[in-house]
Amino acid sequence: MPSPSPLLHRNTAHERLLLGLSSGLGSLAVLLAGVGRYGTLAYAVRRRTREIGIRLAFGAHRHAVLSMILSDALKLVALGIGVGVPIAVAGGYSLRAFLFGVAPVDPAALAAACAVLALAALLAACIPARRAAAVDPLVALRRE
Repeated sequence: MPSPSPLLHRNTAHERLLLGLSSGLGSLAVLLAGVGRYGTLAYAVRRRTREIGIRLAFGAHRHAVLSMILSDALKLVALGIGVGVPIAVAGGYSLRAFLFGVAPVDPAALAAACAVLALAALLAACIPARRAAAVDPLVALRRE
């Protein structure tokens, strides 16, 4: 009789393949969302360069500009989570007939997904926010 380890390994090969594919595609989706979010934030900061320059010229601290850009980014994440979590919960309950041995809603998985999404958005917002905080008011006002 073979030992349980190779037998278990062989019997779970399909599940491990699906796990690897799902993890890879999920990671790719988060990466694409982060790159897209970075692009939209970089564009928004570029369009608001004059406004940011005026704020800095009137005495706004660079920390306030950094906070403004980061809070704008996180507001959209909060909106996405506020819309996405109820849809995920409803989807889980509507698919419960197809789930065997799995709860329709896993609060830990939802919390982890929300945390990963918020972290990806925060990382995507860091570069545009730092660029906005580093704007020279004179250059920003002369440019337009």
